[in-house]
Amino acid sequence: MCKRYKIGIVGLGAIGLQIAQTIDQGNLSNFDLVAIAARNEKKAARNLEPFNHIPDITSITNVCKSADIIVECAPAAIFRTIIEETIEAGKTLIPASVGALLPYTDLIERARSSGARIIVPTGALIGLDAVRAAAEGSIEKITLETRKPPNGLTGAPFLVENKISVENLTEAKLIFDGSARDGAKGFPANVNVAAALSLAGIGPDNTQLQIWADPSIDRNMHTITVEADSARFTMTIENIPTIENPKTGKITALSLIATLRRFTEPMIAGT
Repeated sequence: MCKRYKIGIVGLGAIGLQIAQTIDQGNLSNFDLVAIAARNEKKAARNLEPFNHIPDITSITNVCKSADIIVECAPAAIFRTIIEETIEAGKTLIPASVGALLPYTDLIERARSSGARIIVPTGALIGLDAVRAAAEGSIEKITLETRKPPNGLTGAPFLVENKISVENLTEAKLIFDGSARDGAKGFPANVNVAAALSLAGIGPDNTQLQIWADPSIDRNMHTITVEADSARFTMTIENIPTIENPKTGKITALSLIATLRRFTEPMIAGT
């Protein structure tokens, strides 16, 4: 008999709500949605009204205590609280805000001690299985080029701090060229893909990132190039942004759902 898992979600925006609906509708077997933490509890309660089984709306602490697996879909500003509570409870965390994980890699050792796990989903990227496989050998270089419509980058801290405008562009503009670590700091809502790539490969300081604001596109585009002793490969994905949040691709929530499904599937494809 397959084990049943209790799921808690922190953050009930577009991603969190889609995951919650998928579980409630029975499209993820052997999962029970037991608890949710949300910044706006009244709005969360309204969104949950049509559910067949309404989970508790509670604190982050209680979510981490009551669930086996915590899915994080919250603002990066509260990420440390979520990861610390998960580790303290010895549970499993699946984060959407992967970029927020980079400053807290010291917590991985604490997770090892408490029995907690942090499972980084592929998210809006492509080919992390190939990158992980290549990392078992030697990787010389990994680069990521991200291109987004300008409205998907507006308000990023790096742009604000450096007084860079992406309004009224008539051609593509390079707005960042540096490490994945610095990119995650400067664009916390935009480049979780860079953080996930760096964690699968050669680390955030050695993974190179370029970000372009491109008025000619209507999708979020990511191109990975890897040079390794086992293979050389380039992969590109063009993600359709969500209506609710142009910074996020539709495939992100689906990636988190697919990550959950791996817990109960009798066969798993991919590394």
